[in-house]
Amino acid sequence: MNLFNEVLAAKKQLENVVAATPLTQNLNLSEEFKSTILLKREDLQIVRSYKIRGAYNKISSLNDAEKAIGIVCASAGNHAQGVAYSCHLLQIKGKIYMPKTTPKQKVKQVQLFGKSFVEIVLIGDTFDDAYASATADAIENHKIFIHPFDDEKVIAGQGTVGLEILENYKEPIDYVFVPIGGGGLASGLSEVFKHLSPNTKIIGVEPKGAPSMKTSIEENKNTALTTIDKFVDGAAVKQVGDKTFEICRYNLEDIVLVPEGKVCTTILRLYNEEAMVVEPAGALTIAALDFYKDKIKGKTVVCVVSGSNNDIERTAEIKERSLLYEGLMHYFMIQFPQRPGALKEFVNNILGPDDDITYFQFAKKNSREVGSVVVGLELKNKKDILAIKMNMTKNGFEFQYLNDNQDLFTQLIG
Repeated sequence: MNLFNEVLAAKKQLENVVAATPLTQNLNLSEEFKSTILLKREDLQIVRSYKIRGAYNKISSLNDAEKAIGIVCASAGNHAQGVAYSCHLLQIKGKIYMPKTTPKQKVKQVQLFGKSFVEIVLIGDTFDDAYASATADAIENHKIFIHPFDDEKVIAGQGTVGLEILENYKEPIDYVFVPIGGGGLASGLSEVFKHLSPNTKIIGVEPKGAPSMKTSIEENKNTALTTIDKFVDGAAVKQVGDKTFEICRYNLEDIVLVPEGKVCTTILRLYNEEAMVVEPAGALTIAALDFYKDKIKGKTVVCVVSGSNNDIERTAEIKERSLLYEGLMHYFMIQFPQRPGALKEFVNNILGPDDDITYFQFAKKNSREVGSVVVGLELKNKKDILAIKMNMTKNGFEFQYLNDNQDLFTQLIG
């Protein structure tokens, strides 16, 4: 298969179906990094992510018999919405398997896009459970399984993002930062640039807690991770595709791993400064710029903003992860005197005027003179943590610093 030709064919297939999303310069980022930073706004698609491209290209390529039987997929996010909308447009019956733990908002969106043409099946507690049920259904009922990334037609559809970038910007592009989950978007886009703009360096971006593509390339084989941090849900997969691995290992210049806390800081910044609502995966490429700031100075850089399907219920978690990463949120387990006035003394003798107690919970209540208390502190200046630790030692407060003890932190804070 000639993947580049498949991308060109996909472009024709997707005309009048997907939006040709804007490629716009971001002035704040351009000034900060002394570069020309362009954002490819796939968050503005009708399903609020690029996933409609690959899903529609694959489903529309089926023959009449395959369309009549219907399709099946497994997803808890953007792929499900892309498949659902494609089924509605093409009037094809689709069955979408999602974990029971999928937020109601996402389930509702999938039904909204698919209307009467999709059936949603909530099964199992994880994506792997849903995937197993979906593939079993496809085999038993001879339906086509629409893979979220490891399929030539899906990869080709995602590759049309690269064609649009080059159509919209005629000057040389030095770098393109592209998020990686399973690798479909990075594979299709990088193949386009290999043919049409070979001097452009394609930089893949993965969440630090799910470095499946980087690990696979370093191991020289497609490697499944045993555990991942699922926070950047649109890009957190245990294993990339076999097809996408083979393409990315040759086409990518580098892969940057971005800490999840840095992603959260970027989400909040984009909302506050740009009025942009992006999901964690959608913020990955912009968050990665900091790690390339010396190399991109004076260059022209494109960041693919992949999606905006963010759940408002995650806002508190996003803020806390950001504060932890920035060194402004700190948790301690403190041996606290159980007598009147102890808390007042702690505030007066330990904390500075700009420090705030945001969490205070007895880890174990008893009748002893001293009890274990978990305390969360939010600071205005991250350097103040040194004075707080010194003040606690000086005033006789025994403590454990939980930020550096992930197991205990997870057990006590969640």
